[in-house]
Amino acid sequence: MRKILLAIAFVVVSTKSGLADEPPVQGPEDAACRAQARSEVFTAANPNHLSLWDLGSQIWHTCMAAYHGRGPNPDRQGQRF
Repeated sequence: MRKILLAIAFVVVSTKSGLADEPPVQGPEDAACRAQARSEVFTAANPNHLSLWDLGSQIWHTCMAAYHGRGPNPDRQGQRF
């Protein structure tokens, strides 16, 4: 019985830590851009050899900028990508 409870607790903790990497979805545009980034991260061109996380972030930022009609982070001085 203890082993079963320990296994269940381990699964719950490991699942929660994986989901904690991303903040909650903020709206329909955010959800659509996250889905687009997930679907394109393995097929998108990657000439700068970014990590998958950074490439997905770049795809997400580009998508969100298209929804808002402006470039990503317009007030930021230096661009990361």
